[in-house]
Amino acid sequence: MSVKRIFNVLAAGLLAAPAAAQTVSIPVVTANNSLVLQVDKNKDLHVIFLGRKLSDENEYSLIPRMYKQSSDYTGLLNSPMTPSGSRNLAEPAVTVTHADGNNSLDLKYVRHTSTKVSDDITLTDILLKDPVYDFEVHLFYKSYFREDVVEQWSSIRHKEKGNVILQKYASAGLQLKADSYWLRQYHGDWAQEMQPEEAQLTHGIKTLDTKLGTRANLFQPSVFMISLNKPATEDEGNVLYGALEWSGNFRIDLELDPQDNLRIIAGINNYASPYTLQPNEEFVTPAFLFTFSDKGKGTASRQLHNWAREHKLLDGKGTRLTLLNNWEATYFDFNEEKLKALFSDAKKLGVDLFLLDDGWFGNKYPRNNDRAGLGDWQENRKKLPNGVAALVKEAEGNEVKFGIWLEPEMVNPKSELYEKHPDWVIKQPKREEYYFRNQLVLDLGNPAVQRFVFDIVDSLFIKNPSLAYIKWDCNSVIYNAYSAHLKNQSHFYIEYMRGLYKILEKIRAKYPKVPMMLCSGGGGRVDYAALQYFTEFWPSDNTDPLERIFMQWEYSYFYPAISSSNHVTDWGKQPIKFRTDVAMMGKLGFDIVVSRLEEKDLLYCQEAVKHYQSVKGIIWQGDQYRLSHPRESSVASMLYVNAEKTSGVIFNYLVNNRYKEGSKLPIRLKGLDAGKKYTIREINLYPGTTSTIDANKSYTGEFLMKIGFNPDVNTKRTSVVLVVNEAK
Repeated sequence: MSVKRIFNVLAAGLLAAPAAAQTVSIPVVTANNSLVLQVDKNKDLHVIFLGRKLSDENEYSLIPRMYKQSSDYTGLLNSPMTPSGSRNLAEPAVTVTHADGNNSLDLKYVRHTSTKVSDDITLTDILLKDPVYDFEVHLFYKSYFREDVVEQWSSIRHKEKGNVILQKYASAGLQLKADSYWLRQYHGDWAQEMQPEEAQLTHGIKTLDTKLGTRANLFQPSVFMISLNKPATEDEGNVLYGALEWSGNFRIDLELDPQDNLRIIAGINNYASPYTLQPNEEFVTPAFLFTFSDKGKGTASRQLHNWAREHKLLDGKGTRLTLLNNWEATYFDFNEEKLKALFSDAKKLGVDLFLLDDGWFGNKYPRNNDRAGLGDWQENRKKLPNGVAALVKEAEGNEVKFGIWLEPEMVNPKSELYEKHPDWVIKQPKREEYYFRNQLVLDLGNPAVQRFVFDIVDSLFIKNPSLAYIKWDCNSVIYNAYSAHLKNQSHFYIEYMRGLYKILEKIRAKYPKVPMMLCSGGGGRVDYAALQYFTEFWPSDNTDPLERIFMQWEYSYFYPAISSSNHVTDWGKQPIKFRTDVAMMGKLGFDIVVSRLEEKDLLYCQEAVKHYQSVKGIIWQGDQYRLSHPRESSVASMLYVNAEKTSGVIFNYLVNNRYKEGSKLPIRLKGLDAGKKYTIREINLYPGTTSTIDANKSYTGEFLMKIGFNPDVNTKRTSVVLVVNEAK
């Protein structure tokens, strides 16, 4: 072969065997997907593929040569952990200042291991080292085979002669290749949680982040979707879901690079947080989770739901308690006699538990409003002369369990705690105090405060062993961030979250199964790091059922129904049936004055609770299918189907009350067995009404999925709940 011919072949990439022989492929594989990393001859690590897996794994090595894109001048654009200060020109994942003051970093592949943790889980550990400095990063990939979910995080360590400053320390780096990229993100505020926005990503960097310290998701949740080539629909398109498992400040950078590929870098927000890493100290980042689907959003969400119930959500395969809360019935104005009357209401309603909300504590500064008492967790002697123990006993006498509200991370300036321990409070010593809901945040980075917060919970259980539920609230963000305990204020935001997790770990070590609601003025703290310790979360203080349809719909892409705590309240103008039907699409609760319900309303609620008890297992553990989107139709329709495809529950709601609006067309069902025959009957009928649904008629699964079924939703039937059963 002539020299010219050899040159031409090499240029065409057809004689790549020598280079390929020096490469190492590292596949991270699930049932349907693969993330493939490759080490080149220079020991640089690259992401070469993320998507639906190939049948022949040997073909992954062919992927890079199929792309004829512009030059990567750095050789690092598709690095899973881009360093800074060396040859990288894109957004870095890791930035450091070495002990000698040098700001450069290079990370070379050393080795990797893959360990089978179980028949479902594989842990891959990739070691990268700087060739000049004694500095290393472990990349961890935990793949859940059956659920098609991967968690990625990093561990950073060094043995330099002095401290290293971590300026940025991401958990994960991914690269996606497509013609275009569409981001679905969320924003909000109190009572306006999970508002979606979708747009095509353009060149530059789009950053999703928060700097609130706690209640971090108030304005910007850390969950998102990326659709490839075009916006994914419920059942079509390539889409990646991403979320950071961290309850504090986060940062997610989405960079469309010069090659038109999308780089995703996710981790703790390094805002005001350069971290001083001592020799041999290990810095472990939180996990970033992702799942990919080539069959649209519905498949991706079901993958995530299965993963959450099986591996992450506390008691995700277990049960939940229905409850009656006193907040909207009494607010702060209650006493022992009023509460005892509500216990009998809970029994009358048929729920499992009574939840005592805010206002039960404080004596020198009684908690009669939100301006005083927070932090003083002794029972208010005027309201509760016989203490919480008497309430627990009285509730049990009414055959209901008893739960209680706490906000242990917070303090009112008007409190004994503030007077005794001003050094426990987060506030700048030279700045005027600034309040969120008339309160400040305690310094959880202080071990003494951690012990105090744990003791609040522990003492309640010691005094009341049959206490059955905790509602853990967190209403404030962090202003004037400063810790009197910490010597290095740059560690403040990280140490706060570490302190919170230490407390929760200690609580769960002693009380592993007690149900706890994750509440934060609504959805201000909802993520899978926190949900390891909580059985459910509170999506929003906005309980208007029409608003909740939209919020619960968006939350459902990322969190299973068993984790969503939904209450029937007096918000909104809809009838009690509509409010209850909406709340049943998750974990049902009530926050109403039962004694004021009209006779038919009470009878309806009692029967609805019974119906809910019969179908809750399908809602909590079934596969969820979105049938008709409330933003795209006058009718919202959501289906839950059990694993055997023998039973399902369909929730249908009118979301447009204009003249003659309703379910004009049949709604196609999903997830059924085409060969089975099914009956459909209506439940939750209001007393005195009859159903327009023929419960004796049977349909094939094929008919219901191809033609559909009309739930007959209209302005007189604004909410319709249907039960689907295999015909016997």
